[in-house]
Amino acid sequence: MFVKPVLLILSLPITFVTLGLFYFVINALMLEMTSFLIGDSFKFANFGAAFLVALILSFVNLIITNYFQTDH
Repeated sequence: MFVKPVLLILSLPITFVTLGLFYFVINALMLEMTSFLIGDSFKFANFGAAFLVALILSFVNLIITNYFQTDH
């Protein structure tokens, strides 16, 4: 709820330096935190798996956002 916006603001310098690629790391961290909070029913094998899922979710979000975008 409030963790991701705070992380985004605090990581602006490194996100700027990496040209936005650090945003995927933040998404992976949010997925890891979600798996920790949910428990044993939702786990990642390692951080690389969470990072890959973050990349896939970002790509799917991009496709869906562009598909349903209205031209005003």
